[in-house]
Amino acid sequence: MYPKEVEKLLPRVQKPGRYVGGELNSTVKDRADVDVRFAFCFPDTYEIGMSHLGIKILYGAMNQVPYFWCERVFAPWTDMEQLMRENHIPLYALESGDPLTAFDFIGFTLQYELSYTNILNMLDLAGIPLRSEDRPELFNLVVAGGPCACNPEPLADFFDLFFLGDGEEVDLEVMELYRRCKRENKSKKEFLRLAAQIEGVYVPSLYQVEYHEDGTVKSYTPTDGAPATVKKRNMMDLDHTYYPESFPVPMIEVVFDRISVEVLRGCIRGCRFCQAGFLYRPFREKSIDAIDRQCRALCESTGYDEISLASLSTSDYGELFALIDRLHTWTEPDKVSISLPSLRVDNFSPELMERINSVRKTGLTFAPEAGSQRMRDVINKNVTEEELLRTVETAFAEGWNRIKLYFMIGLPTETMEDVLAILELGKKVVDTYYAKKDRPGGRAVEVSLSAAAFVPKPFTPFQWFGQDSGEMLQEKQHNLRGANHSRRISISYHGAETSFLEAVFARGDRKLCRVLEAAFRAGQHFDGWDDCFDFDKWMRAFADCRIDPDFYATRQRPFDEVFPWDHLDYGIRKEFLQRECEKAYRGETTPNCREECSNCGAACFKGGICVEKRAHLV
Repeated sequence: MYPKEVEKLLPRVQKPGRYVGGELNSTVKDRADVDVRFAFCFPDTYEIGMSHLGIKILYGAMNQVPYFWCERVFAPWTDMEQLMRENHIPLYALESGDPLTAFDFIGFTLQYELSYTNILNMLDLAGIPLRSEDRPELFNLVVAGGPCACNPEPLADFFDLFFLGDGEEVDLEVMELYRRCKRENKSKKEFLRLAAQIEGVYVPSLYQVEYHEDGTVKSYTPTDGAPATVKKRNMMDLDHTYYPESFPVPMIEVVFDRISVEVLRGCIRGCRFCQAGFLYRPFREKSIDAIDRQCRALCESTGYDEISLASLSTSDYGELFALIDRLHTWTEPDKVSISLPSLRVDNFSPELMERINSVRKTGLTFAPEAGSQRMRDVINKNVTEEELLRTVETAFAEGWNRIKLYFMIGLPTETMEDVLAILELGKKVVDTYYAKKDRPGGRAVEVSLSAAAFVPKPFTPFQWFGQDSGEMLQEKQHNLRGANHSRRISISYHGAETSFLEAVFARGDRKLCRVLEAAFRAGQHFDGWDDCFDFDKWMRAFADCRIDPDFYATRQRPFDEVFPWDHLDYGIRKEFLQRECEKAYRGETTPNCREECSNCGAACFKGGICVEKRAHLV
């Protein structure tokens, strides 16, 4: 529970339930019985962090070990932070109320580049030195995992180690190693040297970086026996991988207030902009029995009446209809609804809608990603306009009248004609609704077009591509909105400035650590929130550090350039990504993994669809 001195602050802040702990199913242990304490820190607010599936999995996995204790820590909102600083209250964990300085591990999940300043702010609020070199003892180890750990270099000076890939086993292995090293009075340096030998562990201090005169990376050289490349960890047998049977039920409403049960990992599609689609390869599915068992357990332990079948692309689950039919044997009598958060245009059908008819018909979301067929081929979306219109026609026939479509602007080879094709596609969706003769009277169609700025990411075929300049992105946004004269279509887009900063840190190197700290010292955090983001402060931080952000964001990179993440191995070969990039410029598509193996490299993990597909090829 929260420290006593926090009680007097709670009436003075928004949503005090963020800070009190004591939730149903939270884990509280006797400190005397615990050898290793882990503070799982989510660098954003309680409502966002408590919606994250990863924290629920790792929280349960660590706490099932009697001598480990994992507690939760979230970034306090600005009102609470100000009061904590004024009253000299350090950042604390929700289960015990103890400050972060009482923990062996302080672990962060790296979900979004614009949360990096929150990490520094949370360490500072806890009274923990920011830089790893200023924490010489084998205690208060600052560690991280998550998708952004695929390029951890902009954070390298602050962290002791990073977990690459799936964390269910490697996190526990490192904690066991720490427990032994603490018992044997080993130093922090000895511990880090041993930890670097564990597959999936990257210790940045054990790698020396050299740069060319033009500022690009020349080489990474391992020291103290660290491996030349660090390979990510993959959980290949999802049926027997740890999954929680309960998790803390939030005190207040959170972003996704429901049960999430993972049905698969990875993606078969190979969309060339999508980092997650490559990072989480190979494609692996859980059995129906395992999913059904986990859904039942979580409904019973939490009391929720909605289940989200979570993945990158749930409608690609091989036996989706059979799975939903199995779940319906008990969810329908118990009045539990099932939602599919990630539907694809090309496998949406009336049969699928019949099976999830418990979902409220408030709106459906699809992601064509590009307006013209040429651009959809460039990005390897493998979705046609005809498929999209057939899908929305099906949705309208089933009673929906609100459709949201996600797009990106600033994609490689994009022209203004491609941008305006987004609006033309939206108009065709509207026309499809009004062409329906049996549509309900008195109901108008609503079509929302959301256009995010493209951000080139590591381990994708577009990692070489330079992002559009801010001026170009703003011009495209202005033209798209200005061309819309329909009352049935609304257009929204994300800020070009935040997307620019995201691109800088996505493809950045260790030199950015200075910029990150300078921006934090200038007061920047919660950069993903519009009311906190200050682009001018960021530009001053770059200028003060004499670093050009365009070098990272908008610069087109040659194929032979050494990337800051080239010494990290996610199983996807750089040669494959280059080949996909070249195909993109030719407008050629690549079949999905079920149709044909593209030899991306993920077969090195010896499981999932790679093995299944190759078995058919032999």
